[in-house]
Amino acid sequence: MIRPDIDVEELIEVKPEAVDYLRKKGIVCVLCGEPVWGTLEELATEKGFSKSEIDQIINELNALPLK
Repeated sequence: MIRPDIDVEELIEVKPEAVDYLRKKGIVCVLCGEPVWGTLEELATEKGFSKSEIDQIINELNALPLK
């Protein structure tokens, strides 16, 4: 299960399809093929997402079907 404090590297390992989903939200989590350091919550906060928006993103990520 994806949590706000999940490291980006771990997120990509457990749910690679999250990269495209987050990119569409304006959250870049991979640069030059390498994961960005930090947690999902940190990245979303840096992009101006509120706590409730981050919770929604996490819910949507957890609902994404595995490819």
